[in-house]
Amino acid sequence: MLTGNNDELLTGVNRIFPEMSPTLRYKTESVLKEIKSFAKVIVAFSGGVDSTLVTFLAKVVLDENAIAVTADSPSLPAKELDEARQLAKEIGIKHMIIRTDELEDPSYLANPSNRCYFCKKELGKKLKLLASDIGISVIIDGTNADDLKGHRPGATALSEQGVRRPLSDVGMTKAEVRELSRLLGLPNYDKPSMPCLSSRVQYGQVITPERLWRIERSENFIRSVTGVKDLRVRDHGNSARIEVGRDERHLFFNEDLLDRI
Repeated sequence: MLTGNNDELLTGVNRIFPEMSPTLRYKTESVLKEIKSFAKVIVAFSGGVDSTLVTFLAKVVLDENAIAVTADSPSLPAKELDEARQLAKEIGIKHMIIRTDELEDPSYLANPSNRCYFCKKELGKKLKLLASDIGISVIIDGTNADDLKGHRPGATALSEQGVRRPLSDVGMTKAEVRELSRLLGLPNYDKPSMPCLSSRVQYGQVITPERLWRIERSENFIRSVTGVKDLRVRDHGNSARIEVGRDERHLFFNEDLLDRI
């Protein structure tokens, strides 16, 4: 990862421009200009690939005027929060943790097909309250252009709360996010997408803390004995469905291991 003071960071970013395609270079410059125009920002920072990139770029152009904020909730695996803390430390950005309470919303607990709307609405409200308290008017996140395709109720909720999207504003795709992150040396550029734990529960089945805990515990155990990275344990009440990436199926080709799981 590029390191140093912000002038050096910006110089480092400029230095890798020749390695980019003209399209990616244009989009990167556009994102930097947009973030700089905000003067001060809160970055909704989950620790995923997209939010890590926009957090890093905000630090480059705004330095102390950029603050990364991560939401701690029952639907976030503990290891994801730990990774977010470590990434923020490596980037050198001020990092704050807020608590979200989506499990207190009956609409969220009912787990409808637009469940993400209620989660992101809660997140947006908490971010706006924090922004007001610390005198920052702009909140940004890592939504990329691909994220806005298809059924995205969470994106709708964040838009209603006024959250801005520098990456999607310039049409930066997920593949371009990963490529730019790789060029910048960000350590999680190839990290698999990691939806919240509630996404493992079939629509219509009630979300409970106990259900989320057993999903998290199951995924942690399977990762510990296999080393798998791209994993979902789907909760179907009395049974579970284990999903892994195609390239990692071989990690499970052992009868003793399967018996343990």
